[in-house]
Amino acid sequence: MTTQPSRPQSAPPTGPPSVSDDALLATLREWLPGRRWFPAKGDDAVISSAGKLTLVDPRGAAEIRILLVRVVSRAVDVVLQVPLSLHRGRTREGATGAGWIATIGEPPVDVRDGTGDPAFLRAWLAAASGPDEAPDLLDVDPDHPRVITGEQSNTSVILPGAHGGAILKIFRALTPGENPDVDVPRRLAADGWWHVPRPLGWLEGTWSADGKAAEGHLAVLSEFVTQASDGFELACDLAARDESFAELSGDLGGVVASMHRALAVALPIAPTPADDTAAELAAALAERFRWAVAAVPGLGSWSGAVQEQVARLRARTSLPDRQRVHGDLHLGQALRAHGEWFITDFEGEPLSSVADRTRPDLALRDVAGVLRSIDYAAAVGGGSARWADAARAGLLRGYTAASGTEADPELLGVLELDKALYEAVYEARNRPRWSHIPAAALARLLGPLPAV
Repeated sequence: MTTQPSRPQSAPPTGPPSVSDDALLATLREWLPGRRWFPAKGDDAVISSAGKLTLVDPRGAAEIRILLVRVVSRAVDVVLQVPLSLHRGRTREGATGAGWIATIGEPPVDVRDGTGDPAFLRAWLAAASGPDEAPDLLDVDPDHPRVITGEQSNTSVILPGAHGGAILKIFRALTPGENPDVDVPRRLAADGWWHVPRPLGWLEGTWSADGKAAEGHLAVLSEFVTQASDGFELACDLAARDESFAELSGDLGGVVASMHRALAVALPIAPTPADDTAAELAAALAERFRWAVAAVPGLGSWSGAVQEQVARLRARTSLPDRQRVHGDLHLGQALRAHGEWFITDFEGEPLSSVADRTRPDLALRDVAGVLRSIDYAAAVGGGSARWADAARAGLLRGYTAASGTEADPELLGVLELDKALYEAVYEARNRPRWSHIPAAALARLLGPLPAV
C-alpha cells in the first residue's frame, strides 16, 4: 500500500511577511532569464504569478515560499516552479553562496534560490508525502546538499544519508496531473522491478493560469545510485580508447526488455488494431519530415525516399502492440553501477502535456533511442564505425535474448529515422558542428543524399 500524494497545507511563517510576493516576483523578472532552465530565452516573455505554497522550516532559519510563475512568450506558455528561502536581517555584503538572488526590503532580507538551501530542504522533507514502504524518507541529511549543476530542464539536489542518500528532483516546468517521473518509477518499484531508483517521497501543488485551476507534482525524492557512471559518458570514454561497448550494451538491451515487460504489467494498455497503429505511425513520420524540411530545407532532397517509407509503413498489417514506454530513452538516462544498469528520468519532454508523455507507443521506440545514442557516443568519443556497429549489435542481441522476440528491422529503421530527423533540426539550431551525426544516420537509413 502507498499513500496518495497530497497537497501540503500552506502555513505562514512566524511573524509578519518580510517581503511581499509582488516584490519577489519583480526580483524574479530580472533573475529568471539567466537560468539554464528558463524556457523563453531570447524572447520578450511576460512573467506573472500563478500561485504559491508556503512551507515551514522546522528550525525556523528562513521563510520558505515556492512561487509558481507563469511565463508567456511567442514560443511557450508554461508555469515554472521557483523555490525561495528568505533570510531576514542580512545585507548584500553578507550574502554568500551561489544561491543568492537579491537583498530587498526594509529591514533587509536575503532572497535565495531555495533548491540548495538546507532551510528549504528541511521544509520540503517535512511536507512531502511518500510510500508506506519507504520509512527512510527522513533518513537523509538536508544540511549538506550538493546541487547538480549540469541539468537544464530541472534542478536536482543530492542529499547524503545512511542508506546511500537520496536525490531530490525539482520540476521547473509544471504540468497538471501525475508526473510520469513520479508515477512510473513508483509503480515499477512497487512491482519489484529494481533497475529503477525507488521513489521515497513527493510533493504536489496547485496553481492557476487563465482562471483555470491545476494540480500536479512539484518534486520527487528518490534513492541515489552510488558510484554510478553516466551511460553516455561511459560509452564516449570507451569509444575514445577503442574499447568495446558491446558487452555493456548487450546488458543494457536486456534491462530495456525487462523494463518493457515490467511497464506492461504495472501500466497495462488495451491492444490497438495494427492498421490503426500503422496509419498513425505513417502520418507521424510524414509530419515529422514536413517539420524537419521547414527548419532545414536541404533535407527535402530525401523527399522521395521518405515517401516510400511512409507508404510501406501505411500498408503494414502486422505491428507489435503499443504499450507504456520510457519515451525519451538514451544512454544519458542509464546509469551503470555495481555491475548493473539502472534506468532514470521517466519524465519525458518537460514542456509536453502529461497526456502526450504517457501516450502508448511501440516498445521499439526506446530501442531506437538507445541506438541513436550509441551513434552519438561513437561520434563524440571518436569511435570507429566498427566500434559503433558492435555496440549496436550488442544492444539488439541483449534485447532479443531478454524479450524472446527479434526486433523488426524495418520498423526499427522507421523509428530511428523519426529520431534522426528530430536530431537534424536540433543540431542545425543549437549545435551546427554536430549536424554531421544525424546526417550520417539519414544517409544510412535513406541512402546517399541525392544531388540537387
